[in-house]
Amino acid sequence: MPARADILRRIDFGAPVAIIRLRSLGDCVLSTPAIRLLKQYRPDLKIGVVVEDRFRAVFEGNPDVDTLIPPRARDLRAFRPVLCLNLHGGTRSARLTLLSGARFRAGFDIFHPGWIYNTPIPTAQEILGENRPVHTAEHAAAAMFHLEVPVTEVPRAIVPAAAGRSPLAPDRPYAVIHAFASAPEKTWPAANFRELAHALRQSFDLEPVFIGSEVDDLAAFSEFLTVRGAALGELAPLMRDASLFIGNDSGPAHVAAAFGVPEVVLFGPSSLDAWAPWRTAAEAIKAEGPIGGITPGRVIDAAARLPINASGTQSATRADVVRGKT
Repeated sequence: MPARADILRRIDFGAPVAIIRLRSLGDCVLSTPAIRLLKQYRPDLKIGVVVEDRFRAVFEGNPDVDTLIPPRARDLRAFRPVLCLNLHGGTRSARLTLLSGARFRAGFDIFHPGWIYNTPIPTAQEILGENRPVHTAEHAAAAMFHLEVPVTEVPRAIVPAAAGRSPLAPDRPYAVIHAFASAPEKTWPAANFRELAHALRQSFDLEPVFIGSEVDDLAAFSEFLTVRGAALGELAPLMRDASLFIGNDSGPAHVAAAFGVPEVVLFGPSSLDAWAPWRTAAEAIKAEGPIGGITPGRVIDAAARLPINASGTQSATRADVVRGKT
């Protein structure tokens, strides 16, 4: 196991620390456990997250984040970070790290160009002393462990949600369904989702609620309640109070997991090790070939194994376990 950097003990009380996580809903959500670990260890630090506007809502209201910074060099420099930690990777985030003005510029040693980082971070496996593939949440947390945060269990993600019942929610127990993904090979057929939705009504007494972005076509699910183009701040309470989430491997699955909602997530080519639901009772179903080969019956059986009682409400105890079905 590599020696840990002694960075945090060299940072003054109340110093500003910038964390770069530019985009992608799932990646942003899964960076919040790492931020929580840093804030718990050094609550005095002023933590700023560098994030694109369309993903700001992931961090707005997060008690561990003090400010949000637009991904522009002048705004990052104005924050005057002592430490700039790049959790994103890629050319743009590397440039921001270089121009941050930070005394300590940290990033994984696989990031290029390596000369930008005067505080290189080994692989998560090296830091954790593991040979197995690590989850995305563990990967981000490992950076904090290398910077001196004590190694401990990586917590659940955090997505803030307004108190009170969501106006988007039906008047009875419901399941949120997300039938879209970033690529066709990650997208289960709409006809299968419709069959699943009917089964949720008949066998689980749950009202299906289909969600999608402003660019998603929900016409195939018009016989059910649909929510299209809602902002994350509007979706978060809806997700939080759901009895069940079912969807493709995509960002909304990680939002639901942040609330501990039981879920079934369908995987095409993506890695279960890296992207399975984090810290919630879940069934992660990996396709053997095209994702359309996963049958609705298999998904229904997986949902039946989750802790949801006959009235559609969640059971009192949720196991923090993911069952990967191959």
